[in-house]
Amino acid sequence: MDARDVIKRPVITERSMDLTADKKYTFEVDVKANKTQVKDAVESIFDVKVAKVNVMNYKGKFKRMGRFAGYTNKRRKAVVTLTEDSKEIEIFEI
Repeated sequence: MDARDVIKRPVITERSMDLTADKKYTFEVDVKANKTQVKDAVESIFDVKVAKVNVMNYKGKFKRMGRFAGYTNKRRKAVVTLTEDSKEIEIFEI
C-alpha cells in the first residue's frame, strides 16, 4: 500500500486545530491501515519523526432517503503525535 493510499485527508476541526499546539495532527486514514502503516506514511509524506499514533474506528450511520435505507461508509481516524525535535506540518498552519 502506497503512503498516499494510507492517508486520505487531514481532519480540520476546532479540536484538531487545538491539538496542533501539542504537535498532534489528525488524519482520516484507510480503514485497513494499521498504526505502523500510518506512522510510515506520515514520516515519508511530511518528512517528520512520529512518536505515537492513536487510531479510532467509526461505524457507518444509518440513513434513509424516502423508502431507501442504508449505512454511510465506516471511517478510521488517526491522531499522530510528533517528536519534540520534529518540525510542524504545513497543512495545518493557518
